[in-house]
Amino acid sequence: MTLQKAETGNYLKAIRLINLDNDDCTFERGKIPVQQHINASHFFAKTDVSTLEGIPHPAPRRQYVITLKGKLKFGVTNGESFIIEPGIILIANDTKGIGHTWEIIEGEEWERIYIPLEDDTDDLFITD
Repeated sequence: MTLQKAETGNYLKAIRLINLDNDDCTFERGKIPVQQHINASHFFAKTDVSTLEGIPHPAPRRQYVITLKGKLKFGVTNGESFIIEPGIILIANDTKGIGHTWEIIEGEEWERIYIPLEDDTDDLFITD
């Protein structure tokens, strides 16, 4: 039996929600570098899913969303969707318009940490 080391490089998988010129919402797949300082003043955790599940909404601010538990399907205004689960960082930059939707597709909880980004902070996202 041969053991193979996973090629993770110096990046974490990421998906970034963004607004288009008409304030519609779409997403990009990419990565963020590890061991980088993020210019953020605080973070908070959340487990409640009753308030926004299935309801279109923009992000309240630019922020990283780090999923600790749960598997979710996110939808954007053009009908496309993607999956978020532990190991994939979500960068919410869709702060205008209708925004996105999400629903839990595996499990009953979504445990996550939000790291709000200051207005002038680079989100460090690199598109694939």
